[in-house]
Amino acid sequence: MTPRPVDLGARDEIAHESFRRALLTPQDASVLLAPVRGGLEQVEEKMKSVDADVFAPLANAFLELIGQGGKRLRPALALLAAGLQDANPEHNNSRPNVDGTQTAPVENLNAHTLIALAAAVEMLHTATLVHDDVIDGALLRRDAPTLNASWSAGATVLAGDYMFARSAQFAAETDNVRVITIFSDTLRVIVDGEMRQLSDRNDFRQDRQAYYQRIYAKTASLYSAATEAAAVLVGLSPDRVQALKSFGYQFGMAFQIVDDILDFVGTDATLGKPVGSDLRQGTLTLPFLYYLRELPQPQKVVSRLLQARERADAGDPGILSATVQEIVQAVRASGAIEAAHQEALGFLDHAVHDLAPFNDNLCQRSLLGLCAFVVQRSS
Repeated sequence: MTPRPVDLGARDEIAHESFRRALLTPQDASVLLAPVRGGLEQVEEKMKSVDADVFAPLANAFLELIGQGGKRLRPALALLAAGLQDANPEHNNSRPNVDGTQTAPVENLNAHTLIALAAAVEMLHTATLVHDDVIDGALLRRDAPTLNASWSAGATVLAGDYMFARSAQFAAETDNVRVITIFSDTLRVIVDGEMRQLSDRNDFRQDRQAYYQRIYAKTASLYSAATEAAAVLVGLSPDRVQALKSFGYQFGMAFQIVDDILDFVGTDATLGKPVGSDLRQGTLTLPFLYYLRELPQPQKVVSRLLQARERADAGDPGILSATVQEIVQAVRASGAIEAAHQEALGFLDHAVHDLAPFNDNLCQRSLLGLCAFVVQRSS
């Protein structure tokens, strides 16, 4: 019997209704990640594995950084994506359970391969944070001292390099050329984006398109790689692989926009770093872009900020802190925060659409809940 065609329009409406309901209820990330908790524990153990011959101070610093934890959303998205089932039954292969246990194999795939992919994604993310802290001169992250706070810049860069090497090792364990290509392409995009961000500091002539390009490279590219590579590993059809690649992109763009909103509306305690850090570093973000659009003479604010930066570089950091705080308060009082929030919701609307071709199961529900969590979070 020929299977009935899937009504994607109806599925899309169901997915969006689930998302709308999730937005009305506070989402608990620990509950949403329950379907992949076992897999995430294995990812954590894999990330903590260190060869016996590694230089002891490097090994200790490495383990301390991994032990600081984090949301682990990137590996979680990879594992959840691997647990999705195509709405067309004939497109579904048997696959490992996302909690790390094995059911029937998909060709040469096993649960170890998915764990290796998820660990590679998170290790790459951690490596970029280590290098970011050197570039930014950051002494705090997640309210804990950075490696950069106690090591020289050179030693910290080398520690980040070690993490890049470990992430590449994990990616190679998938033994999948396409996945390894996705991984290497993403690393290239991330580095290119970091160079652009460094070059664009204190350049307030940028527009939203430049901002989008930067946050794609900085954040969304890795989310997209995680979900695309997971879809490839479990043997989904090309159009479903594309849907999950798009989902990761849309989710990552929204995540970074919310991060940039929190830099204005959060607190030092919830952020684990000073509020207004992006402004201090001369990094242009979406809320500030929207704020400038509201002003009759935006150049006046830009000039004040640049002058404060020059005085800080000359040894007077107090004026920069005061100027940043004034601007933060002005942005909070403007319509910029709501405008940026709506933009994040727009990306999430597309992300929800990308989940419509998949069956309603625990993994799809968790991904829909995580979309709501992204805009609800305070850190």
